[in-house]
Amino acid sequence: MFNPFKQIGDIKKMRDQAMQIQRELAAEKINISKNGVNITITGDQKIESIQTNGKSDNDVREAVNEAIKKSQEASAKKLQQMGGLGGLLG
Repeated sequence: MFNPFKQIGDIKKMRDQAMQIQRELAAEKINISKNGVNITITGDQKIESIQTNGKSDNDVREAVNEAIKKSQEASAKKLQQMGGLGGLLG
């Protein structure tokens, strides 16, 4: 017999797992140093800091974060057009 409440429970479980992964990625820090530039970025693709020649460059950091956000929004829109995760899963 078809149980619609099981599907709701499965969706909630998948959402909870996705939220947990998102929290873990936000807590992860990646540090890169190359050619006199030091960058710290989180696992969820947010620039924490950019330093060039030992000086902080907040204008560049803000611009890069905005570019990443727009890229993520475009990806999410494309995924939604494809039917979201449900379209990918089955």
